[in-house]
Amino acid sequence: MSELKKNLDARYYTEPHIYALERQHIFDASWQPVAPVSFFKEKGDYLTLDIAGTKIFVIRDDSGDLRAFRNLCRHRGAVLLSEGQGRCRSIRCPYHNWVYGLDGVLTRAPWFEEKEKLNLDDWPLYALAIEIWRGLVFVCIKKSTNLTTQLGDLLAEVRDDQIEEFQWVERRRLVFDANWKIYTDNFVEGYHIPGIHPDFFKAIDFDQFETTASDNLVRMSAPTRGDLFYKGRWLWMWPNWTMSFFEGGMNTSRINPISENKTELVYDFYFTDVSSANSPGREEIIANNIAVIEQDFDICLTTHQNYLSGGYEPGPLSPRHEKGVHSFQTSVKDAIGEVSF
Repeated sequence: MSELKKNLDARYYTEPHIYALERQHIFDASWQPVAPVSFFKEKGDYLTLDIAGTKIFVIRDDSGDLRAFRNLCRHRGAVLLSEGQGRCRSIRCPYHNWVYGLDGVLTRAPWFEEKEKLNLDDWPLYALAIEIWRGLVFVCIKKSTNLTTQLGDLLAEVRDDQIEEFQWVERRRLVFDANWKIYTDNFVEGYHIPGIHPDFFKAIDFDQFETTASDNLVRMSAPTRGDLFYKGRWLWMWPNWTMSFFEGGMNTSRINPISENKTELVYDFYFTDVSSANSPGREEIIANNIAVIEQDFDICLTTHQNYLSGGYEPGPLSPRHEKGVHSFQTSVKDAIGEVSF
């Protein structure tokens, strides 16, 4: 009989130097889904966001192209655009009034004309790679692979899903005090459903819950019964985003670490019917989704505290239910390389 695979050492979840390696080798190097393309209707429309501590923004330029930049001024590193969505005609640093065009080119640097003239062309904003896939905008801080390569088996998995027909309706941001990998471990297995989600458990045939792990994709599925709003298929994609389908729409989420001990979830909800008449139905579906998500927070938080205590030794992973956990954890270790504690 082969030996059971084991969970990660607790220090992978608690050590700041592990988080630093993840920022460099996972989050800087991977494509991150940041928003639907519908966020950027007019020139100057922008969205700011955080990717594992790196502040960036996406903006539609004067030519109608989407661009992505680090959200920092080349002068002294100040944040250029405030948090959230907005529209601007140019990008002005609030610190010393340096001004950039929507294409990231520096157009004005006050009081640099006295003795040695500043060459504005030498100081554009730091540009990032940006792509659109099926109406979703992706950004990569330090491009190391093509987006389609990273998407892997998701391309075939959702080939027949009418993603482009869904219209964005609402974004929710949730923050909790646990490492991002603890939440991801939780998302990519259904083993916890009977204990943490009793109503969810009653609404699926858990005996037929199936988890498969393939190229950058963990797929979970189960036959549904009763009034469960989910369609019975939940997807997780490397390194940190998800997609779930419900009747008349879908949601996506980005699992974003704020630090080694704090995580934000950025959830977007999409529907085919966005009429005012269907508003109550959409609100109910969103509320039901959020309720299930928040049920996981307490167990993630207390697990993180136990990892910090030094009393945990890695336990065995269920060969049936925790294939996704093993796949995810293996990918993390492969990405950051050998570590020492």
